[in-house]
Amino acid sequence: MRSGILIAFLLVLAVTVAPAGAFTTDNLLIAVDEDGSGEITINYTLSWIETIAVFFKIADPERELKFALEDALGVPVTVASAESDVAVFSVQEFAEIENTDGGRVYSTPGLDFTAAQEVIDGYWFASLVETDLSPGLTVVRFPDGHEETFSDQSAIPPLSHTVE
Repeated sequence: MRSGILIAFLLVLAVTVAPAGAFTTDNLLIAVDEDGSGEITINYTLSWIETIAVFFKIADPERELKFALEDALGVPVTVASAESDVAVFSVQEFAEIENTDGGRVYSTPGLDFTAAQEVIDGYWFASLVETDLSPGLTVVRFPDGHEETFSDQSAIPPLSHTVE
């Protein structure tokens, strides 16, 4: 029992004297399938504070990312897999498809990551962490392999690409 109290005391002490931690979105890959569905892979880095919060089930980055994606896209999102540094989501009807004489036009929605900040700010430990939700690299890959890339942007615009 005493060791539990000691560990809790050391954790509280460490949190109060340590510099703020950071959640960093490293990479975002959006792979658009032929049927318009999408697979979204988010690689991220958790600070030690956030790692502890996840370990004790205080925070759930995959759930929060899922809710943020559903809010931004307006469609259901499924968690396909989740690890300590990567989460993969499936989204049915991610891209709109229009058949034209020139081929199939895939149109993806824009994504704004700043709205997710409000969710993070609602946590009790929000003042202890610093978040960077702008992926270092965002790649949107269409069914024919064409890619659009963005660096350190908190929002990506809607995209259209024709697959012949």
